[in-house]
Amino acid sequence: MSSAALDILPMSSWIDTDGKPLIIAGPCSAETEEQVWETATQIKAGGYAHVIRAGVWKPRTRPGSFEGMGEAALPWLQAVKKETGLPIAIEVATPQHVELALKYGIDILWIGARTTVNPFNVQDLADSLVGVDVPVLIKNPVNPDLQLWIGALERMNRAGIKKLGAIHRGFSNAQENKFRNSPMWQIAIELKTQFPDLPMIGDPSHMAGKRAYLYEIAQRALDLNYDGLIIESHRDPDKAWSDASQQLTPAALGDMLHELQIRKRSYGDDYQNQLENIRAKIDNLDREMLETLAARMSLVEKLAEYKRDNNVAAYQVDRFRQVLETRSGWGKSLNLYDNLVDEMFKLIHMESIRKQTEVMNNVSA
Repeated sequence: MSSAALDILPMSSWIDTDGKPLIIAGPCSAETEEQVWETATQIKAGGYAHVIRAGVWKPRTRPGSFEGMGEAALPWLQAVKKETGLPIAIEVATPQHVELALKYGIDILWIGARTTVNPFNVQDLADSLVGVDVPVLIKNPVNPDLQLWIGALERMNRAGIKKLGAIHRGFSNAQENKFRNSPMWQIAIELKTQFPDLPMIGDPSHMAGKRAYLYEIAQRALDLNYDGLIIESHRDPDKAWSDASQQLTPAALGDMLHELQIRKRSYGDDYQNQLENIRAKIDNLDREMLETLAARMSLVEKLAEYKRDNNVAAYQVDRFRQVLETRSGWGKSLNLYDNLVDEMFKLIHMESIRKQTEVMNNVSA
């Protein structure tokens, strides 16, 4: 799949951010007319956002949870749009949602992570948007599947949606213990690599799950040259009907945005020359790493031959544990992240086992 597969318009053609990152902010859920009005007007007064967001339909894991006010909330958002002059963005999950959103003049639609995961649902939405000129942002699927994310973007694009963008909101991960959803930055980076013209919006609220981590994730997204952020903000977060722990007051949102560092998207000749020198050194080190890895695999083949000749199993659990423990220690002494070292050696070990089983069964590598 190449970037040419998506026929999209630049973000600047459908939203004016004056060259700054796009900020979409507002409550997780539209709860009452007063709550929506107060939150949105505070965001507008502080100049904190280019777009107001609010959840109207809320897909919940279990029945009985607050699932949004539905159509009743749409006139509230109409009034907010008229008062603030800011465009409104909401999530849609069915063709009926799309119909109602367009009826009430909603400006930007996004497709949630639980919808993106199902191609049938995405196609239904795409069919309902044929002939409609509205920006559509697609969140990554709940599970870490890049192809599902790309497929959803393609379906919208083939339906004629050219004002298209992606929202990176993180992925479900049973092993994650710090963030609500694991960022897995490499997946979003790969999407951006394949489609460099595709606007990428970071969603620190859903990645963090807690206010304490919002700044960390938002800054990381900007450091990676994301095109914007979508952040949940509520007039009284602790009393929010959904996702209370990850929302900020409008004032706290403004404070965080003020602290964020916006990186330059381009640089002059001096910076370019210095960057090229550093990158050349990185390229050389990468080649050396690959040469070292190839030498390691040659030793693995010899190890496999020895195991085969002595009728020893390829996988030795005690050895694998020893490798992880020692390499983790070595990594710490070199100031490398534990996760980086662990994941790298898990991959290397799996490849080593594959190589050994090939050799031991006389299969050509």
